[in-house]
Amino acid sequence: MTALPERRRRANPVRLSVRRELGRAIDGAWWPRADRITNELPDLIAVLTPLLGEIESINVNWPPLQRPPDLNWSGWERKRQHVMTIIGAGARVNLLVIPYATYSALALMVLRCAADLPVEARDQTKPAFLTAGSVLRAAHQQCGTDVTEPARG
Repeated sequence: MTALPERRRRANPVRLSVRRELGRAIDGAWWPRADRITNELPDLIAVLTPLLGEIESINVNWPPLQRPPDLNWSGWERKRQHVMTIIGAGARVNLLVIPYATYSALALMVLRCAADLPVEARDQTKPAFLTAGSVLRAAHQQCGTDVTEPARG
C-alpha cells in the first residue's frame, strides 16, 4: 500500500455511527463521500471488523441501478431508504445509508439519531432533527419494525 491512500484515510475518516447495542432494524448510519460506494467499502469494512469480527457478507436492500432518495428535497418519503446489512463472524449491523450529497446538517443529524446518540434540546426543533426523525421512521417502517424516537439530550 502506498503512503497516499494512508494519508487519504486519515484526512477523510469513515462517516459512520453505530449504536452501543446491536440487533435493531437500524443500528446506525453510514454517510459515504461519493456516489460509488464500492470504492469506500474497504475502509468501512476496516472500521467495522473490530466490532463485528471478520466480515462474512454484505447485503443491501436495493437493486444495482436504483438511486438513493434525495433527502434534500421533498418526495424522498415515497422512495425506499437504502439499508445495508454487514454480517461479521461475531455480530451484524444494519446501517441506513445516507446519500452522499445530503446536506451536512441533515446527514450529521441522521448519523446521531440512527445511533441513538443524544441531541441537545436547542437542536430538537430544527428542521434537520425533524427530518432525520422522519427518515428513520421511514427506514424502520420499510423494515417492518416499531419506530423508536431519536434520543433527546
